[in-house]
Amino acid sequence: MNGRLTIKGGRLVLPDRIIHSDVTIENGKILSIGDNDGSAQSAIDAEGAWVLPGLIDVHCDAIEKEVEPRPNTLFPMEMAFLNFERKLAGHGITTMLHSLSLGVGLSLRGEHLVAKMIELISSFQGQPAMIRHGVHLRYEVSHLTGFDLASRCIAEGLIDYLSLMDHAPGVGQYHRLGAFERYVMKNQGVGLDEVKAIVDELQGRRSLVDWDRLRALTAEARSRGIAVASHDDDSEAAVDRSLSFGASVSEFPLSLETAAYAASRGMDICVGAPNIVRGGSHDGNMNAADAIRSKTANMICSDYHPASLLHAVFELEAAGIPLEEAVAMASLVPARMLGRESEIGSIAEGKQADLIVVRKTRGVPIVSDTLVNGNVVFTARPYVRN
Repeated sequence: MNGRLTIKGGRLVLPDRIIHSDVTIENGKILSIGDNDGSAQSAIDAEGAWVLPGLIDVHCDAIEKEVEPRPNTLFPMEMAFLNFERKLAGHGITTMLHSLSLGVGLSLRGEHLVAKMIELISSFQGQPAMIRHGVHLRYEVSHLTGFDLASRCIAEGLIDYLSLMDHAPGVGQYHRLGAFERYVMKNQGVGLDEVKAIVDELQGRRSLVDWDRLRALTAEARSRGIAVASHDDDSEAAVDRSLSFGASVSEFPLSLETAAYAASRGMDICVGAPNIVRGGSHDGNMNAADAIRSKTANMICSDYHPASLLHAVFELEAAGIPLEEAVAMASLVPARMLGRESEIGSIAEGKQADLIVVRKTRGVPIVSDTLVNGNVVFTARPYVRN
C-alpha cells in the first residue's frame, strides 16, 4: 500500500506504556504516532480496541499437522502452507518461524520432506505473502545424517533460528517411563513393535552423537547471525552444555530452578503459550505463568497451537502482568533475539507497519484486522464486537 492509512482511536500498546492515539502508516512503515492531520486516504476505526505490534512466533511446529493432520495422510505442501498462513494472519501472527525438525525419519521430520518444506518457505522470501515466513530448524542431536543439509541451509541463508533437541526416551521431555513410546504411537500411528524398533535405533544413535560436529554447526550458525537455542533443559548441567554450544535461548526448561539458572547465565527463557492458556504444562513440567511472574521467563511462543499466542498475552494481563510487558514477550523480545528489533516487534515511528487490531468478544481477544507492511492482509471487522 503506497497511500496513507490511519488506525484511529485505538489503545496503542507501546513497549513501555499504553496510549490512546492514532497511528498513521505510509509506504509500509509507521509514519507517525499521534492525532492524524486528516491527510490519510483511508482509515480503520479502532475505537475501543487495542492496537498491538504483530506477534512474532519463533517456535511453532503446527505446519506439521497442516501437512499431515492424521498419521500417514500427507497433503500437498503448497495447499497446506497457503491455507495455514491465512489462519496465522487471523491469529495476529505477522512473523512465523516454522519449526521444522531433523530427527526421527517419520512424518514431516525426515530429511527429504524437511528440505522440501524449507525450499517452499524460502520461495516466499521477497515474494507476495500474507505474513512474514522463516524457518526455525530443530536439530535432533542423535540425528547422524542431517549435518550436510543443515550446513547448506545455514550457508544459503535459508534458516533464521537453530535449536538443538534431545528427544530420546528417558531424557528431558520424555524422562518419564513410557512417555516417548506413548507420544510416538499416538502421533505417528505406529504399533508397539515399530515404536520399540525406533527406541532401539535412537538408543544406538545416542552413543554415536558427534558433539564436536554439533558445535561446529552451531558456530557456523552464530557466525552468520543466527541465534541458537537449547530445548527442554532439565538441569544446570544441561544448561551449561547448551551454553557451550553458544545457545542464547533456553526453550521450555522443565523446572523453574533450571529456568532461573539459565536466566542467571544471561539466556532468554522461552515458554509455551498453551501452557499459559491451559494453566499449566500438559506433561506436568514447569508452569509457564509462574516463570513469568518470577521474572524468569521473558519470551512466549505458540509451540503447537498458534491461536494460543494472543490469548496468552491477555491471560497474563489478567494475572497482573502489565499488558505492555506481556505483548513484548510475543513481539519485541523475539524480534530482539532474531536481531530484527530495528524493523519489527514494536509500534514505533520508522518501523515496518506490522500491526494488529484486537477486540474482545465474550471476554476472548479476537483479531479484527492484521496489517503486514502496512497492507491489510486479514479483516473480520464486521463480525467482531466489543
